[in-house]
Amino acid sequence: MEPKLLDHLFRHHSGKMVSVLTRIFGLQHLDIIEDAVQDTFIKASLSWRKEQPEYPEAWLTKAAKNRVLDIFRTLKAQKNNSPNITQGTDAIAINELFLDSEIEDAQLRMIFTACHPKLDPRDRISFALKTVSGFSIKEIASALLTKEETIKKRLLRARKAIKNADLQFNIPQGKNLQERLDSVLEVLYLIFNEGFHSNSKDQLIREDLCGESLRLCQLLLNHKETQLPECYALFSLLCFHSARLEAKTNLNNEVLDLKQQDRALWHMPLIELGNSMMFKAVETEYFSCYHYEAAIAAEHLKAKTFEDTNWNKISHWYDALYTLQPMPSHLLTMAVIAIQTKDYKIANAYLKQLEPEDLEQRAYLYYAAKADYYAETDNVDEAILQLDLALNTVTNTLEKAYLLKKNQLGYFSYNYFKK
Repeated sequence: MEPKLLDHLFRHHSGKMVSVLTRIFGLQHLDIIEDAVQDTFIKASLSWRKEQPEYPEAWLTKAAKNRVLDIFRTLKAQKNNSPNITQGTDAIAINELFLDSEIEDAQLRMIFTACHPKLDPRDRISFALKTVSGFSIKEIASALLTKEETIKKRLLRARKAIKNADLQFNIPQGKNLQERLDSVLEVLYLIFNEGFHSNSKDQLIREDLCGESLRLCQLLLNHKETQLPECYALFSLLCFHSARLEAKTNLNNEVLDLKQQDRALWHMPLIELGNSMMFKAVETEYFSCYHYEAAIAAEHLKAKTFEDTNWNKISHWYDALYTLQPMPSHLLTMAVIAIQTKDYKIANAYLKQLEPEDLEQRAYLYYAAKADYYAETDNVDEAILQLDLALNTVTNTLEKAYLLKKNQLGYFSYNYFKK
């Protein structure tokens, strides 16, 4: 088995096993559980060098179940109060927890645990990627552009918060469900965004993060209590964006904006799936931010060419989105839409409400928008200055190459911002 395939299988499966074993043993034993699962995978990787099992996932599941006994022996040695599950009804119950439906339920419980309000918002994504998705500390640090030591501290903080608050490994009910669900959806959205428009220096797209966000969102839709409009809306949005992943770069790994993308490469099955999810999402009187973002993405997908884009409709949806969620990134996009439609007075009004630091790591987008604005209003010197600031601020090498290649004034309009 190729190392990359093996890593993918282990990562995908370890999240399942950690979730199931946590359901059996409780959150207080999470450290022991993660160590046990990691040991199992290390042994598997050594064993598979000689002979690969016919059904790798089944092999890992069986190995994880066997580790249940090892963990209980460890706990029994520590506290001398662990039950005997080698036979009888306890053993039957353990086996049932490894059924596919129960594995999904355990993972859903872990997602809600990772997004508990008792956890620091900065720690939730790291904890979710580690425990639910099986990402290593190194992978999480790379994905979030953070030092490995920082990720270790976040994970320790999260585990400490879980123990101190004595959190229960369950799916919240009633009013608590909605509060926690908002956090879950935000985490899944941020995971996808980091994959769709990565902050890493040399990689624009992280398909593993996009895929993981889709998978976790689908878990929500598989559960009766979380089959809610906002969940369908987020899943629709992720489908719409994922449909364009293949077209975002060319064979030379160069960035392609919306205007340049080959729309024939947009993946129609994902678009159709996104549309079907939106039909379910709009069965509500209240629209979430994910509803509006999905509506915006859908407008782009409807247009046969870039020139056919319905900018008025997109502007309408952004106005609604900004009213609901007044974020700097939305305001910036509203400005570049106004530049696209040559409404320069409105564009300038939006830009005056922003500062580069409002966009944090995306500050180069602010400078690119201002370069476009000044170029369109015939202020060439200021346009060049803003363009230089954009080039000096951007960290991703692919995006920098894009800016250098397309450094003709007036090019950095909406098609660039919505790659």
